[in-house]
Amino acid sequence: MNRRLPHIAYNLTSLVGAVLALIALGLIAMLYLLETFSKASHPYMGLITFIVLPAFLCLGIALVLWGMFRARQRALAGTPEPPMPRIDFNNPKHRNAVVLFAFGGTMFLVLSAFGSYQAYEYTDSVQFCGLVCHKVMEPEYTAYQGSPHARVACVECHIGSGASSFVRSKISGSYQVYSVLFHKYPRPISTPVHSLRPARETCEQCHWPRHFYSAKLLSRNYYLSNPQNSKSHIDLLMKIGGGDPIGGQAGIHAHMYLDNKVSYIAVDRGRNNIPYVESTTADGKTTVYRTTENPPTDAQLAKGEHRTVDCIDCHNRPTHVFRHPAQSVNQAMGAGVISPTLPDVKRVSVEALEGTYTSRTNADRAIAKAMTDFYTASYPKIAADRQPDIQQAVLQVQNIYNHNYFPRMNANWKGFPDHIGHMYSDGCFRCHDGKHVSSDGKVISKSCTACHTLLSQSVGTGTPTISLGGVAFKHPGNVGDAWKDANCTTCHAQQQ
Repeated sequence: MNRRLPHIAYNLTSLVGAVLALIALGLIAMLYLLETFSKASHPYMGLITFIVLPAFLCLGIALVLWGMFRARQRALAGTPEPPMPRIDFNNPKHRNAVVLFAFGGTMFLVLSAFGSYQAYEYTDSVQFCGLVCHKVMEPEYTAYQGSPHARVACVECHIGSGASSFVRSKISGSYQVYSVLFHKYPRPISTPVHSLRPARETCEQCHWPRHFYSAKLLSRNYYLSNPQNSKSHIDLLMKIGGGDPIGGQAGIHAHMYLDNKVSYIAVDRGRNNIPYVESTTADGKTTVYRTTENPPTDAQLAKGEHRTVDCIDCHNRPTHVFRHPAQSVNQAMGAGVISPTLPDVKRVSVEALEGTYTSRTNADRAIAKAMTDFYTASYPKIAADRQPDIQQAVLQVQNIYNHNYFPRMNANWKGFPDHIGHMYSDGCFRCHDGKHVSSDGKVISKSCTACHTLLSQSVGTGTPTISLGGVAFKHPGNVGDAWKDANCTTCHAQQQ
């Protein structure tokens, strides 16, 4: 037989390696074509196409080289080469075996390719991320289901398309796999995710920064924790415009990096302590603001995280939100699913939510007992006459708990502040606290009117105050003017 390759290439080990390498190469080509012509991107396809299969390709090539090396060693030593398998098509057994192997091998490759494709289709799914692979992520998965992004797949933000995104987010986080397998993960999972993809690759695929509306109307109901559940209602016009003059009035989104660049240094992992802010205008003028309250040393700033502000610095929980109990109960009372006419229902509901429970089952029992016992002891007539309203309130509080508290992972609002606003976390006031001052005396304003205009407010049964030009805020509680100096979180974010 006329051999076109060196004689040392003709050995069983090299033959097996060559077959393995050719199969891997064929699958890589096929999956690459699937990725190229598919209408949707499949982030996990990068795992198969560019990581797993190339490993088998390299293994096959290594086997070829190892077989050639061993054959050369045998030739130098004068050891005869073991005979290669011989196939005689005149032999019916050989012929049937070849046909069976060819047919079976072809079917195996086709079914393997189809199965692999279906596999990484499934690994792209939200169910895989939230329930199968990442059981530890139950709090995030539960919050995700009730979020504005509930129809955006996890991989769209956490992985992205292409092999490079997969390598950055999965391979670099291989320790997380070890942590889950051996229960080494923290409880709760710490945030923020410092390896999260940039907002330009995620948020801005749908939210175009140059087309923010100049203002947005927000209406909110609040209830005091008193027997009357005194109601306060406000209508706010939020100034959310960007820095583009064509888009209208500049506002909150002028922080974006289109015409203005705002960066900061955080000296804690959670990016809550921000003592240094730097603002650069479109003409290149830079202003540096430093906090006057416990100013950091240069060494602390050097060790801190220096970030350019993007969407995630304010919208830090766009999907996985664990709401403050007062916020959730206010919403439920405003919607009427918890009756505001039940005396003390705001206070009792929040206190029940903030109890210490070891499991959801225990929480459901304890919440029901605490609320029913309270009305039986304090308002026996109401407990007898309005049992359906009380049971409805119990069910809603249990529902709030099950969507915002996760005892197994020790996850709730206390460890996951939402930086939009400033009532339940310092949020805006991390920088806009009136204490960040530049060298020439400029101050980052804490004025209410910097970000919103209060169009109307009603407190209790009083007459609403309304003005399109804006009205002065009146705190519904008896705190005098103390709210003007203290942050809202001093009272509102206290653990109940």
